[in-house]
Amino acid sequence: MYHILRKQIASLLFIVLISLLSSSLFAQEKEIYRLEHDNMLYYFGITLGYNSTYISPTKAKAFLHQDSVSTALPSAGGGISLGFLGTVKLNEHFQLRINPQLVLGGGKTIDYTSPKGVAFSEKLPSTLIGLPIHIKFNSDRIDNFRFYTLGGIRYDYDMSSNASPDGYIRQKASSFSLETGVGFNFFMPFVTISPEIKFTYGLTNLNQPTSSIYSQVFDKLQERMISFSIHFED
Repeated sequence: MYHILRKQIASLLFIVLISLLSSSLFAQEKEIYRLEHDNMLYYFGITLGYNSTYISPTKAKAFLHQDSVSTALPSAGGGISLGFLGTVKLNEHFQLRINPQLVLGGGKTIDYTSPKGVAFSEKLPSTLIGLPIHIKFNSDRIDNFRFYTLGGIRYDYDMSSNASPDGYIRQKASSFSLETGVGFNFFMPFVTISPEIKFTYGLTNLNQPTSSIYSQVFDKLQERMISFSIHFED
C-alpha cells in the first residue's frame, strides 16, 4: 500500500513540476484561458480514477482463545472508477462538490494461516456505487494554474458485499467514510483538467459475524482507500 501511495504522490508532483516549468519558460507568450470560469455559479464534469483499497482489521478477543487460525492478514486490491462531477460556488474560495461514481474492482483478500502452516485466502469482491460530498477550498489562481484542498463524507453501497464464494466473511453493503485530499486545476482553452489524490477513512464496521471461525477472529473490518483521479470540467 505504501509503495502505491508513493507512486501516486510522485506522479502528481511530476505533473505539477512540469506545468510550473512550462509556465516559467513560456511566460511571455502565455495566454490566460477561461477567466470567466471563476464567476460561474455551477459547472459539471466527468471523473476517471484508480484506487487502492485495503481493510484495517481489529482482532476479536476470541482470536486469542482459539487454535484454528494463527494469522489473518488483509491485503489491498486495485480498482478503477468512472464518475460524474457537479460543483457549486459558495464564495470566492469555497465550493460544494458532489461526485457520484461507479468503482469497479478493488476487491480485497484476507490471507489466513493455521498453526500447522496451512495457508489459504478469502477473496472479497467489490463493486461500489459511491457518493462523495466535499467542501473544496481553492487557492488564488496563478495564470492557468490553481491548487485546492477538499474534505467531506462519502457513502458507498457495495453490490458485491455478500458475493464471497466460500462464505467465511460477509460484509455490510452500506458504509460511511471521511474523505480528504488535494488537487490542482490546469485551465486549458476548452476544459479544466484537475489531477487529484484522496484518502478515505472508513467509519463503518463492515464485518457481519458468521458462525465461521474465520469471521469470528475479527471484531472490526474498516475500509481504507487511496484514490488518484483526473477530473475533466467544463
